[in-house]
Amino acid sequence: MIVYRATYQLTINRKLYSLLLLASFLFGFGMAIKLYGPQDKPYALPYTYEKLTAPGRIVLHTIRTTPDNITLKAIDSNVTETGQYGINGGFFWEGYLLSIAVMGDQPLKGKQGDYGSGWYNIDYRKGTLVWDDAAKQFSVQVVQSADELKVTDRSRFWAQGGVSMSLTRDELWVDEALAEDMPAFDEKRLRSAVVYDREGYVYMIVSETKCTVEEFRKAIRQTVAPGHLIDGVFLDGDGSSQLLCREAELKGDTRQVYQMMALKNTNPL
Repeated sequence: MIVYRATYQLTINRKLYSLLLLASFLFGFGMAIKLYGPQDKPYALPYTYEKLTAPGRIVLHTIRTTPDNITLKAIDSNVTETGQYGINGGFFWEGYLLSIAVMGDQPLKGKQGDYGSGWYNIDYRKGTLVWDDAAKQFSVQVVQSADELKVTDRSRFWAQGGVSMSLTRDELWVDEALAEDMPAFDEKRLRSAVVYDREGYVYMIVSETKCTVEEFRKAIRQTVAPGHLIDGVFLDGDGSSQLLCREAELKGDTRQVYQMMALKNTNPL
């Protein structure tokens, strides 16, 4: 009888132990699904901010992020007043966008083909930074109209117009920038640009220091991911050079601008 009771008790204990193991497994599996499974809101990659000083005491503010974390927006205020982290976009005049600014083949202001909508680089063929989301690939394309852009899927790209920086073509960059009508080339002005590197990161850059176009380009090559940058475009500058993030706020000359490159997710890396 004693042997029977001991065996019975051992059997009960084994069953309880098995049930506890199963419950622990199911609890752990459920937590894994909750933490790592499909979410209601897709995860967006964050950003990294840096303040850099190049030789010549040119101070640059940079926001590094991924192309999936960028959206182009039409605005009508100073970037620092939007509540959106990012920097100013392309050139404008009295509210008209003079640089290409399209999301998924749609200009930011108006319809395809409308003047000042963001469909054109007005008057000149100019360097335009293109993120082809389908191909996961950056390029700088010199075009005048958004319908000239070469992309894999016209519903899955963004394009920001400016002026070519030609970061890997030192012997040609000056002629190219002048041919694209880069303003105030030899004057000391605040400057803005957007560039990308070999790892696929994109850097939005605004100078705190007034400098010439050549000084600005040189400062970027010396301090922003040195040796890793591939290409980019100059954006509007001087009083339009504006930036907002948790770590910095640059108002330019406090003027309103009409387009910006904004972060979708603003959590610092």
